[in-house]
Amino acid sequence: MNKQIISRPEDKGKRLDTFLAEQCEDLTRNMAQIMIESGRVTSNEKVLKKNYKLSGNEVIDIEVVEPQSTEIVPENLPLDIVYEDADIIVINKKRGMVVHPAVGNWTGTLVNALMYHCGDRLSGINGEIRPGIVHRIDKDTSGLLVVAKNDFAHQHLADQIARHEVKRDYEAVLYGILRENSGTINQPIGRHKTDRKKMAVIADGKPAITHYNVLKRYTGYTHTAFALETGRTHQIRVHAAFIGHPIIGDPVYGVKKDRFTYLNGQCLHANHLTLMHPRTNIIMEFDASRPDYFESVIAKLESMS
Repeated sequence: MNKQIISRPEDKGKRLDTFLAEQCEDLTRNMAQIMIESGRVTSNEKVLKKNYKLSGNEVIDIEVVEPQSTEIVPENLPLDIVYEDADIIVINKKRGMVVHPAVGNWTGTLVNALMYHCGDRLSGINGEIRPGIVHRIDKDTSGLLVVAKNDFAHQHLADQIARHEVKRDYEAVLYGILRENSGTINQPIGRHKTDRKKMAVIADGKPAITHYNVLKRYTGYTHTAFALETGRTHQIRVHAAFIGHPIIGDPVYGVKKDRFTYLNGQCLHANHLTLMHPRTNIIMEFDASRPDYFESVIAKLESMS
């Protein structure tokens, strides 16, 4: 369902998020920003940004999502817990599990499992449907992420991430042969101009920096390590595709058909996480070995070479 709002001449110069909060009952500025960042606010079929300044007399189209219950049902789902104390819990997330509930995935998520395991001992800063979630990894990306069990820990970890002090390392298998042994991809990422479900390298996107190192070259493929300096949505997947070497199995940014299409998801694993404990200020490092699906890919590449 779509809703249209027409700005007036006196609205000229207002920020879009402020304008929407004024015009829509029960819509806070923060909620307006979330709607805008999700690509649901347009004008003349162009996706708008939250700091867009109104010109007056323009038609603003809002894609309204039907409200869903925010009640999260705790589910007794298996969790691979790498570390846990009173402040944080580090999870090795399995491939195929969504991190938090959203449209189309209200159950079976990591948050549902955490609610069962932790009860009400999760931070509330990120709202009712994302308790404890400080950062995310994609559904079909496996590996490490840290969850906050209270608001103190959440704020501390969020500040570390904002200052690029949390080290997040990944490994992936890419199509093609990377020529350079190492490098940095420094390209801004934002919502795709025509496909709002995708991200893309765009000139007016948010800064995004990804470092990479070649681990091993195979016939037609490269096993590669990645380190995130920033944490944009789909960052490694978008950057890998941008340099012409998408991650194998990626249904969104990868090739349509290949010997690894059967994976039905990107071969990407978060294998290392370094952070400062929010309470003790001690630097902690965590590792997660490659899961079976990743090992099977490596075995197949070894047999081909």
